[in-house]
Amino acid sequence: MKQFLSVNDVADPMELVQKALACKKSPFDDPCGVHKTLGLLFFSPSLRTRMSSQVAAQNLGMNVITMNVQNEGWPLELNENVIMDGAESEHIKEAAKVLSQYCDIIGIRSFAEMVSYEADATDQLIKQFAKYSLNPVVSLESTLLHPLQSLSDLMTIESHKKVRRPKVVMTWAPHPKALPQAVANSFAQWMNRCNVDFTITNPPGLDLPSQFTQKAAVIHDQDEALEEADFVYAKSWSAGSTYGKPMKGFESWMITSKKMDLTNKAYFMHCLPVRRNVVVQDEVLDSPSSLILEQANNRTFAAQAVLKSLI
Repeated sequence: MKQFLSVNDVADPMELVQKALACKKSPFDDPCGVHKTLGLLFFSPSLRTRMSSQVAAQNLGMNVITMNVQNEGWPLELNENVIMDGAESEHIKEAAKVLSQYCDIIGIRSFAEMVSYEADATDQLIKQFAKYSLNPVVSLESTLLHPLQSLSDLMTIESHKKVRRPKVVMTWAPHPKALPQAVANSFAQWMNRCNVDFTITNPPGLDLPSQFTQKAAVIHDQDEALEEADFVYAKSWSAGSTYGKPMKGFESWMITSKKMDLTNKAYFMHCLPVRRNVVVQDEVLDSPSSLILEQANNRTFAAQAVLKSLI
């Protein structure tokens, strides 16, 4: 593996899951990162990604440098062949190559602007870093995808599945803000590479791009989709003609204990942070079937497995 921007960079997702589970069992057994440096560049806020990535690197013996670029760095120009007479002080060509001289691996975290899907779908920032960096680049979330989260999710499913091919349902959920598609797109990508019965359910007009949903069943009746599910993954996203605008009038899509009763005693999953009693009821979040804390814990070992593979 030469970079980690999506599941497409992973030859065998289940092999990487097993490597992550081994890291979880024995986090300090392989100090392969001694005398190597991980640079973490954050262009958007983070809690789990920032902390888990630092712990993962330190478990391997790596040095870690973290920078909140929006507050501490120069504004970056991402476009090619431009006259730089505006607000941007530094071009990505120089920035990526300079950082490559300081860091053996570079992690990039960005967030969709939520104005134009077409603009966000270019995933320009991380793609330009990957293009010009002299060393491997890891996506800590981009405007389009969040592969570290998806790897953690797959670890969690693999640890709790009761049948060889479980039914996994990703359901759209209400939210007071318009959210990007990164987590949902990425989860769909990874599920489509795995041996699961994968279903996506969302209101009409909020379908994810077909390049990510691929062979998944897309059902617009949430109750129907939840029937006999083994895992329920709730996530809000923005799509279609309403991209970037909060969706109102869909409060009934909140996950409740009554809806979980439609499932095959399913586990509940969410990437966090979560809006309680908007996305999901307290009763579900605080139940024994909730895997949200384990998902968050697995973020460390997912990152550790990726870093080991790149080293």
